[in-house]
Amino acid sequence: MTAESPVGAHRVLEPAGVLPQAAARLDTRPALWPGEVRVRVDRLNLDAASARQLREAAGGDPDAVRREVLGIVRSRGKMHNPVTGSGGMLLGTVEEVGPASPLGLEAGQRVATLVSLTLTPLHLDDDLERWDGRGEQVPTSGHAVLFARSIAAVVPDDLPEETVLAVMDVCGAPALVDRVVRDRVARGLRSDVVVLGAAGKSGALSLAAARAAGAGRLVGLVPVEHEAAALADADLADAVVLADARDPLAASAAVQEALGGHGADVTVVCVDVPGCEHGAVLVTDDGGTVVFFSMATSFSAAALGAEGLAADVTMLVGNGYTPGHAALALDLFRATPGVQRLFRGRTA
Repeated sequence: MTAESPVGAHRVLEPAGVLPQAAARLDTRPALWPGEVRVRVDRLNLDAASARQLREAAGGDPDAVRREVLGIVRSRGKMHNPVTGSGGMLLGTVEEVGPASPLGLEAGQRVATLVSLTLTPLHLDDDLERWDGRGEQVPTSGHAVLFARSIAAVVPDDLPEETVLAVMDVCGAPALVDRVVRDRVARGLRSDVVVLGAAGKSGALSLAAARAAGAGRLVGLVPVEHEAAALADADLADAVVLADARDPLAASAAVQEALGGHGADVTVVCVDVPGCEHGAVLVTDDGGTVVFFSMATSFSAAALGAEGLAADVTMLVGNGYTPGHAALALDLFRATPGVQRLFRGRTA
């Protein structure tokens, strides 16, 4: 390609004709096209599904996890997990701004990217030796390139940067939950909300967003006792239920009991493991909405499962972007002590 594309197609090395997210390999050269921005990267945040898959595939060996992440970035020019199809986001300092960039960024600003690492040209200068290979946040050194249609947010100075990165990594979830719940409330519809994977980052913020938007009863579903205890301590839900979302019948029974005999009006899927699609559909009443925020979701399984269950539910793909999503998520974090406690447990 000889002309710059606002969506980054000029950085695609192979195959021809696809956008950066679908590319097998991206051009990571630091020299900028006029509409681009280069960021000096010092921290990556792997998405939860990708981090879990990498750990499990490596048998918990942190050195093997480091080697795998390095191998992905160096071979593909981006952090794009070939198994989960997901990546994460990054934190860094704006190094250079192209003269035609519309992003409004300035050199020296600390920013978190709000677009996936699966489409962001990324070059690492180190061997990830400062990363323990266990956590989702990866201290590193390198550079990344943002396109004219990319999104980045300036890091506020009232919160630790690691916290800001963790919140912004999942900020699309609470923003869409806010929109869905407010729409139901405005139409006078019952708005009981169930969050699957409620003790994680996106789950906690989704519960807080649902409450702020005027939801009815809030139910948090988690698979293990320690998560149930943490969620109960956070006081984000009216009921905490212990069930495996991969077991549709058990999950549905637990939700029905928590809601007094009916299913959810809005179900938010924030799990980081595959196989929860049918559970999400079955716990939702007809006329309800299922919001899939898990990168472990099989959308064919969700669609065919709903068809097979004759379930009249609306299914939404959380695409990670809603206008104002970063500010909304940060405000929810600041205002909700329970969310802060759960995040501390995840980012410690």
